[in-house]
Amino acid sequence: MTVFDKCVAYNEPEKVKKLGLYPYFRPIESGQSTEVIMNGKKVLMLGSNSYMGLTDHPKIIEAVNEAVRKYGSGCAGSRFLNGTLKIHNELEEKLADFVNKESALLYSTGFQTNLGVISALIGRSDYVLTDRLDHASIVDGARMAFGRTVKFNHNDMVDLENVLKKLPPDAGKLIVVDGIFSMDGDIAKLPEIVKLARKYNAEVMSDDAHSIGVLGKTGNGTASHFGLDDQVALIMGTFSKSLASIGGFIAGDKTTIEYLKHHSRPLIFSASPPPAAVAAVDAAIDIIVAEPERREKLWDNTYKMLNGFKELGFDTGKSETPIIPILIGDIMVTFKMCKMLEDEGVFINPVVPPAVPPNESLIRVSFMATHTNEQLDFALKKFEKVGKKLNVI
Repeated sequence: MTVFDKCVAYNEPEKVKKLGLYPYFRPIESGQSTEVIMNGKKVLMLGSNSYMGLTDHPKIIEAVNEAVRKYGSGCAGSRFLNGTLKIHNELEEKLADFVNKESALLYSTGFQTNLGVISALIGRSDYVLTDRLDHASIVDGARMAFGRTVKFNHNDMVDLENVLKKLPPDAGKLIVVDGIFSMDGDIAKLPEIVKLARKYNAEVMSDDAHSIGVLGKTGNGTASHFGLDDQVALIMGTFSKSLASIGGFIAGDKTTIEYLKHHSRPLIFSASPPPAAVAAVDAAIDIIVAEPERREKLWDNTYKMLNGFKELGFDTGKSETPIIPILIGDIMVTFKMCKMLEDEGVFINPVVPPAVPPNESLIRVSFMATHTNEQLDFALKKFEKVGKKLNVI
């Protein structure tokens, strides 16, 4: 037996490929806009996390080009040693101000951010409490930590309190939740979570990967959305969604950020975010703050599609954000729907086990501020056509 035996035995993708239904690693031949080119054909993009629609914004492209001309293509080292540029520090100051915190710290990816923060903060006598639907990066960050992980049922405050009651009163406790849950599209019950955290001597961290740009007074996230900026200790965010780039950040008080700078292994032992990525985020924040109408249009699109899907008879679960799940159930029906919609000119994302429980496969649809009403009407017509053919509606 070798470690590669499992690889030889793994043939599930090949089975789906032979059926012509394989929906992953599909090459896109254009930028990530409301429409993309695939196999030379124009397709409506309903699977992107670019909620603000900024990936092709002229001001961002100009900022990226300027940064590359000045700093080159990469930093050739970690932030800890030779890889800190002036623009890294400037963006950290801007991000801290944006989410109403004292200080912020950049990471090279959002996944690394959760790995680095949770693993560094949760010591042997500490506990990290996670929602059962938290993102995989939170799960893996908790696995890397020396402390204990305790899960509570999704958005279930009774279960969370039952968990907190059983933990040692004097132990360090960190509750980590997605601000917007990336598959179900619902929002964390942050006011209730904060209340329980105060009662049981715990701290709260909000993963705002899908909330930045979408929630908050200026698009600054879930804590701002609920008026809880001063009661959520740590705010994490990613750059690969509304901020049109790649990377991540954590924001909090100065002492915590200083500790992470010297203890977070994914930060210390990873290369710095490249100048282009940093410049794109800096410009994206300016646009989001200066153009609140983008967020208003995003929410108009969200309500239009939530109502449209429901009127057609689709089950959209608990979604209340631009992430809308279309609950299907059967894996093969989900793959067929994905393929048929693509053939009709609509790109969507299928989500199947183990990402979701058995028999709970779904189509994940997401929207941008830049989607037009005509595009959304087109999408609803195609969903109706395919949904009826597959007896989903």
